[in-house]
Order: sequence, then C-alpha cells, then structure tokens
Amino acid sequence: METNRREFLRAAAATSAASAIGLTTLASQTALAAEAATEMQFGLVTYLWGKDMDLPTLLDVCEKSELSGVELRTEHAHGVEPKLTKDQRREVRKRFADSPVTLVGYGSNAQFHENDPKLLRQNIELAKQYIHLMHDCGGTGVKVKPNGFVEDVPREKTIEQIGLAFNEVAEYGEGYGQQIRVEAHGRGTSELPVMKAIFDVADHPNVTVCWNSNDVDLNGKGLQHNFNLVKDRFGDTVHVHEPGSADYPYDQLMQLFLKMNYSGWILLEARTDPSDKVAALTEQREIFERLIEPG
Repeated sequence: METNRREFLRAAAATSAASAIGLTTLASQTALAAEAATEMQFGLVTYLWGKDMDLPTLLDVCEKSELSGVELRTEHAHGVEPKLTKDQRREVRKRFADSPVTLVGYGSNAQFHENDPKLLRQNIELAKQYIHLMHDCGGTGVKVKPNGFVEDVPREKTIEQIGLAFNEVAEYGEGYGQQIRVEAHGRGTSELPVMKAIFDVADHPNVTVCWNSNDVDLNGKGLQHNFNLVKDRFGDTVHVHEPGSADYPYDQLMQLFLKMNYSGWILLEARTDPSDKVAALTEQREIFERLIEPG
C-alpha cells in the first residue's frame, strides 16, 4: 500500500539524518524513525470549499494556504470527470506535476447498497471509470461508499453485497495502482460496527477504510473502541470537518492516529462557506498542525 511505502521512506530518511548529525546509536535512530513515521499531511476535499473553483484556481488556493494535497470530488467546477479525453487527462496530470500540491485521489459517488442488480452493476462500472481516470491523471485512489440500508432487505444481505462489490472494485483498482477508499457514509452504514461487518466480507487488501469523522463515531463504547474496530484497515485518507470544532474530539482522534504511526492524508471536508478561502484554509491547517505537535 502507498501508506506503507511512505512510512518506509520516511523512516529511512530519518535514520540517515540521525547518522549525518552524529547520532549513531540505535536508540537515537529508532526514535527519529518513529517520530518521522507519525507524520501526517493536511489537504482538502473539494466539498465544500473548493467546489466552485476551476483547477488552476484550486491549485493556487492550496499553494497559498500551504496545503499539501487535494481530493477532487465529482461534479465540481474543476471538471475532472471520466468524460475527459486522453489529452485533457494528460493536462490534469501536468498541472499537478508542475505544482507542489499532490493529487491525492478522487471522491466518487459510487455506492453499492442498491437492491436493484442493474443499479449495483452500474455503480461498480462507474467506480472502474474513476479508477481509469485517476490512473491517467496521476492520483492514487478512489473514494467509494456504502450509502445506507434498503427497506425490507435484511441488513446482513446488504452488508454482504456491499462487501463483495468492494472486493471486485478493489481487485480491479489494484491492477491500475489505485487504492479503494471506503468512506464511512450513509444512514446506518456509517456506524463503525457496521463498517467492521462490511470489511469482514471485503477482505481484499486493496479495499480500505476512509474515516469520516461522523457523530456516530462516539456511539456505543466511544471513539477509541470504534476506532479500534477498523484501524487495521485504514487507507491513505481520513476526512475531517473543521478540526478546531468543539463538537467532535479531534484532539483525541489525532492522538489515536499518532499512536498508530499513521502517515496518510488528513483531508478537510468543511461544512461552512467563508469568503476568504485562503485565510480559512490556512487557519485550519495551523489548527491541525497544533493538534499533532509532539507532547
């Protein structure tokens, strides 16, 4: 997985740095490597703060805010969609290559809870189109989702259907270097015990959990218990709302990620609409950086 690769590279870089400054003991190298492996990067989901920006504007705003990456969402003004031609896809790839901003991946609306077999197949094929799109544009993954339960259909049946669909999409995505990131989403299906049940079926290693910072994360035995249910399946992306918000324990959440040496992307999926997006994004990045400060 890409997360593991980044962790390895960061750990190796930390070890080299320790040697360069004369800290040659094994303890020193191990400590530096562990600290480096906990690094997370802050980025943006284009919902809602980037939804009206074309791609050059979006990249410019991210650069000015010192955000490291962006997850593009379907049906937004940047216009990165499966209908793009090969030349247009190359242009998207070039824009990111020429920018310090990383194309983290794509936020699709592909959903797999539908009771109609034709709709289910359409969503699977749609996800495959997004896989091709991100492969061509230089991204590393595609976000998909369960989106609730269907009335009069047993939950166990829907859970199995969703999990098997994820396996198919994950196997396909693996062939194109695209991680499948399942957003904890939908009424009922966003609950972490349900996500755990889905992932008991979705056992392909390329299908991963995208934590979504939902209110239901605090239900039952609480945040840490629910976090532990799925932490072994985390992918490269986490969605948060404004990390300075008082209505969700982001301080506790970041500590949980730090303790497991998570080094993926923490992506802002904001809920407000500030007029000055650069100032607002800069503020959220600074709050995030304070949350992950050591000590």
